Amino acid sequence: MKTVEEYISFLESKGFLFAEDSIGFIYFGKQYTNAPDWLVNTCIEMTLKIQKRFDGSFYVSLLESLTTQKVKNREQAIQFAENKGLFS
Repeated sequence: MKTVEEYISFLESKGFLFAEDSIGFIYFGKQYTNAPDWLVNTCIEMTLKIQKRFDGSFYVSLLESLTTQKVKNREQAIQFAENKGLFS
């Protein structure tokens, strides 16, 4: 499992560039929700796939929803997003 910092570096090595404010949103959301790294990374991934770019407010909202729903793993997080119609 990658830390948030490692995951961001991985994505940047693949060509995704994050503005400084985007990095701020990522760490704000992590601290605000007290989410584990795996959930933060999953939300970053889903935000990029759903929005086709990094949208900080979408990411924080998604992270907050998944934390509130007490998802336990990546599969549950993806299922939640699918059930909400986010991938359509």
